[in-house]
Amino acid sequence: MIGTLRGVLTVRRPDEVVVEAGGVGYLLSVGVNTFSTLPEQGREVFFYIYTHVREDALQLFGFATEDEKRIFVTLLGISGIGPRVALSVVSVIPHDKFLVAVEAEDIELLTQVPGLGKKTAHRIVLELRGKLPRAEAPPDKATEDALSALQNLGYKKAEALGALRKASENGYNELEPLVKEALRVLTGGADGKN
Repeated sequence: MIGTLRGVLTVRRPDEVVVEAGGVGYLLSVGVNTFSTLPEQGREVFFYIYTHVREDALQLFGFATEDEKRIFVTLLGISGIGPRVALSVVSVIPHDKFLVAVEAEDIELLTQVPGLGKKTAHRIVLELRGKLPRAEAPPDKATEDALSALQNLGYKKAEALGALRKASENGYNELEPLVKEALRVLTGGADGKN
């Protein structure tokens, strides 16, 4: 089993790379996040490796971080999720956002992954909730306080976090405007624009 690989990057394509180490060229499937961290061809690279073995194939997947590999391997343990979908998840959703999405039951974010439907997203949440390391759910004090305020108003954590994420994407990051915008989103007050 190959755990890590260090060598020279000889081929660099958006979905796969070749790393030469000890005279052997290893073909690795990589996600977008990992690809974006790669140097130019001819430079030394390091990957965390997952070896996927099937009756008809042996495939290597390369990751820039251990966290990304851990999420990938965890997803493979869920019925109905194969390596391609798992790789799409770690390509589209960064590690910390994935942890928050699972904990907050953010199905909307999970279904942004190509090939991942609502049923599979619900299965991911059901099987992984409470089993992953705790995410830094609120990234800052304003979001934490806004989440608390919305929960005190009776909103569930998942829906409050979703509304706060949208409010934050619309440029609101101070407590009072953040809460007002999240409430507008929660009450169907349009797309967050005045």
